[in-house]
Amino acid sequence: MSTPSTATITVPPSHQYYPHSTSRYLPSMNGYPPTSPYQAPPDTRTRQQQFAHTPTYPTSQSAPEQRVETRVEPHTIQKLLGQGTFGKVVKAWDRQRRKEVAIKIIRSVQKYRDASKIELRVLSTLASNDKMNRNKCIHLRDTFDFRNHICIVTDLLGQSVFDFLKANAFVPFPSSHIQHFARQLFTSVAFLHDLNLIHTDLKPENILLVNNNYQTFTYNRNIPSSSSAVARNSKYRKVLLDPEIRLIDFGSATFDDEYHSSVVSTRHYRAPEIILNLGWSFPCDIWSIGCILVEFFTGDALFQTHDNLEHLAMMEAVCDGPIDKMLVRQVCAGRGSNKNAAAVFFKRQMLDYPQQDTPKSSKRFVKAMKKLPDIIPSHTPFNKHFLDLLRRIFVYDPKRRITAKEALRHPWFREHFEDDGTEATKIRIEREKQEVAAHSSRY
Repeated sequence: MSTPSTATITVPPSHQYYPHSTSRYLPSMNGYPPTSPYQAPPDTRTRQQQFAHTPTYPTSQSAPEQRVETRVEPHTIQKLLGQGTFGKVVKAWDRQRRKEVAIKIIRSVQKYRDASKIELRVLSTLASNDKMNRNKCIHLRDTFDFRNHICIVTDLLGQSVFDFLKANAFVPFPSSHIQHFARQLFTSVAFLHDLNLIHTDLKPENILLVNNNYQTFTYNRNIPSSSSAVARNSKYRKVLLDPEIRLIDFGSATFDDEYHSSVVSTRHYRAPEIILNLGWSFPCDIWSIGCILVEFFTGDALFQTHDNLEHLAMMEAVCDGPIDKMLVRQVCAGRGSNKNAAAVFFKRQMLDYPQQDTPKSSKRFVKAMKKLPDIIPSHTPFNKHFLDLLRRIFVYDPKRRITAKEALRHPWFREHFEDDGTEATKIRIEREKQEVAAHSSRY
């Protein structure tokens, strides 16, 4: 069958981290555009395989902004937003609800149909338990099968938080916005956990803005960093007028009492228990949120690595302490066929880093990692409470890590901080008042 839309646009690739590089990311062939409400599923191919094959779809060479009027009852498809290995996402007009929506159109291939049904099960669970969408997750509006293509209808959202950071030259968010993001993330994750669901892939790419509008402010300061080897500054900063977000991409979400794959989470947001093969549950989402919040504060990912041993060494540097002896004993306890593969990372129950063949670049990178209090200086009550929350998140033992509900009760969320973020909110409110007044004057 032909897909509902025949127009094509230039799609900016999504990104994946590359260790110790001045460029944080290399393009990924399974990329998905920032305007998409979904991300492509993890690509397990080697990089050689990725570059050898790029999925293609029948499209014309029309101009990017050409509007396409194709009807998939009761929707009028307007524009292709992007495409990935699983299919396409289009912008459409919902004629019944009289508003724009996003439709994810799954390829007519059984493995992609099966994967989408798993995601639909999760989205349906979320929608049925939160009809008013108070918990800030992507909201399922409709689903239908069109010529063997499963179609998933959701609200049309803005770009990802990562893409806003990138467009802002990775200048960090104002502290007030970090707090607002954190409250929404913990609310979403607490909701998931109450439903016995673990997201497993929390990262800035999977957090979408409701509105991309921003105001540019003078910044003129050094940018915080998690590494002593990095020094950046910026004269200006784009600040969102509205820090409202939605959590997306439930393709990897797992019910806690169902099958758990051995490895989950995008590398840089992966909890230590996953790397140590000790099993994972709800706490792995909390560790990911901690990584995200530090990234919001510095503008750069906290753990930029693709190597397990180096990753653990970076964790010890940031947390300023070795991995708990109890966890190390669990890792090293197995024998023979029951031996834990992560046992090779330890020697005499201590992390065996650096090793003889460890590259000098890795040693320098790990040595430059700052301790958490040096990343988040506690010179204000706001930062002091923020640092305390992060310390309760970055706990090696998942059983002792703070939960989402506990985090929402943390004193940090009772603090108020005036900055560019609060000023941007005032600007938005004033503009909204002016729009209402202008609208009223017409009638």
